[in-house]
Amino acid sequence: MSAPHLPEHPDFLWRNPEPKSSYDAVVVGGGGHGLATAYFLAKNHGMTNIAVLEKGWLAGGNMARNTTIIRSNYLWDESAAIYEHALKLWEILPEELEYDFLFSQRGVMNLAHTLGDVRESIRRVGANKLNGVDAEWLDPQQVKELCPILNIRDNIRYPVMGATYQPRAGIAKHDHVAWAFARKCDEMGVDIIQNCEVTGFLKDGNRVVGVKTNRGTIHTEKVGLAAAGHSSVLAELAGFQLPIQSHPLQALVSELHEPVHPTVVMSNHVHVYVSQAHKGELVMGAGVDSYNGYGQRGSFHVIEQQMAAAVELFPIFARAHVLRTWGGIVDTTLDASPIVGLTPVENMFVNCGWGTGGFKGTPAAGMTFAHTIATGAPHKLNAPFSLERFETGALIDEHGAAAVAH
Repeated sequence: MSAPHLPEHPDFLWRNPEPKSSYDAVVVGGGGHGLATAYFLAKNHGMTNIAVLEKGWLAGGNMARNTTIIRSNYLWDESAAIYEHALKLWEILPEELEYDFLFSQRGVMNLAHTLGDVRESIRRVGANKLNGVDAEWLDPQQVKELCPILNIRDNIRYPVMGATYQPRAGIAKHDHVAWAFARKCDEMGVDIIQNCEVTGFLKDGNRVVGVKTNRGTIHTEKVGLAAAGHSSVLAELAGFQLPIQSHPLQALVSELHEPVHPTVVMSNHVHVYVSQAHKGELVMGAGVDSYNGYGQRGSFHVIEQQMAAAVELFPIFARAHVLRTWGGIVDTTLDASPIVGLTPVENMFVNCGWGTGGFKGTPAAGMTFAHTIATGAPHKLNAPFSLERFETGALIDEHGAAAVAH
């Protein structure tokens, strides 16, 4: 877990072109999902006359603000399928993109603190195994052996009664992921246009034919929306609504430490999760703030509760110093599952609602969304995550697997 050499921001690895007057397709959102979508459009579907529009700087939104945890141990078949496919892509993409993500498969533990937690956790392990996802149930002593610094005494507020464990899960360097996709997109002819905010859309009846931006109008045959927490704003500009809410989600890091935390530990019950980054800082997060908003910051009481829980579970952290905090904007659906598919506007497609699970789903989200844009029909992996499920009632309730930011 020694600190590797981290390069400077490699802006020279891709062009910063002026937008052209027209493209075959436009992807709105220059984060992980937007860049992955553009990459798979070019690689799998031969669409290279496309543009990625980013209102700020490349990957400056949630891609730069998440805590980089990657796992696939979701309960329902539909979720397990798309996240497991994403995990398999994570395992091969560094070689394919010729860029080291620092993908560390150190495993992820989800702690159980009550009998209800234990029942649900064992149920999820069984469901994972049926879906071919690596999963184990650990008793408290096994938890302690895997993570020696974790407090498993029974005299704390929520004692550890066991944990689920996915050995293939882990963390990656989010900046490297964005840079890798951006470089490959640029090599294949994709235009990455930064500081280009979408202000509206051109429509011919109910069909989108262009995008209005602060840098001029761009004509296009297809538009993909991949703007996370701002997706609902873009949808309103296009004339339809999305069943999502945007919430602030914050995290914090400590000063640098020697390697002390060998895995990733999550606790939905006390709302905290902790890992140690490659450079040595402790990365901690909690659940979303309860209010809706677009501010990239959070509330002090959430940080206080998060740190109290972390110190209770990891007494060794009591004297660690917080280095900085930050926030992102997460788009959440009522069933805690994403929306990837068609919209009421012809030739406009949407990829949103990933909530706190957007980073881990990046490769599969990009691949399936690219398929949907290129063919006009969903891939089998994202077909269950259509917008229509909120009308039909075919929801995919993953609150148990996504109740805490991760």
